[in-house]
Amino acid sequence: MMRDSVFNCCVSPPHPPRGVEEHHQQHSSRAQAPPPNDRRFLIFFDFDETLVDECSDDSMVTVAPGGVLPGWLKDTYRSGRYNEYMQCVLAYLSEQGITPAAIRGTVEKLPPCPGIPTLMHFLLSQPSRDFEVVCVSDANTVFIETWLKHLGFLPLFLRIFTNPAHFDDNGQLQLRPFHSHECLRCPANMCKAVVVRQYVAQRVRERSGRPYQKVLYVGDGANDFCPSLTLSPGDIAFPRRDFPMHKLIQEMEEAKPGEFKASVVPWNSGEDVINTLRKILERP
Repeated sequence: MMRDSVFNCCVSPPHPPRGVEEHHQQHSSRAQAPPPNDRRFLIFFDFDETLVDECSDDSMVTVAPGGVLPGWLKDTYRSGRYNEYMQCVLAYLSEQGITPAAIRGTVEKLPPCPGIPTLMHFLLSQPSRDFEVVCVSDANTVFIETWLKHLGFLPLFLRIFTNPAHFDDNGQLQLRPFHSHECLRCPANMCKAVVVRQYVAQRVRERSGRPYQKVLYVGDGANDFCPSLTLSPGDIAFPRRDFPMHKLIQEMEEAKPGEFKASVVPWNSGEDVINTLRKILERP
């Protein structure tokens, strides 16, 4: 998710790349047990404005004194250094006495996107061999796991790839970047295309070379366009209708017909995604 706000993510300069496998244990969650290798479909979800109907980082403004951030703090933002800026914001909130309970409580109140609870329940209701579900987000582990656990959806996700975060002994939410990379499209701390490409390759190796029947990607923002470019013919991209990911796909299809390889199914509600999932499940 990327949009204009106090927390706007900008295009990053190049950084030395580091792989998903290197981060597979410490920077993704729910990695305790060996993953099952019988799933037919692999589906990725973004978090902000895909699962939750706003930017989770923006919600932190509401817990600041007076519901605003001071001008001097906003002025510390540097282009391409959003993750570092959020570290400053979280330090400021801690200095103002904002507790972990207040932060978690704010995250728990984030509204889901339309139809997303129905979509999550649909996926939970399917036979275990149908869907392997993964979250790839530029939010952080605390926000995502808090929200998913609160709604009862955390067990659905085999992996969560996002910026690592934890509350330290002083109650401050400590945030670190997920990785570095060389992609000029994406924020300095995360290129989702790197994550998706390497995760799929790793999982296919673990599955003794057996590919998934389809790889699916559900997102909304400009930084969801990049991973959608890794999809193959027969895979499906689900961009939120009229959001940046959708508009970028449309622009590519107009400028370079046939360049975007996956099928495109725009969504307004999670029920739009369910309708397509039902169709692919009906096929032999």
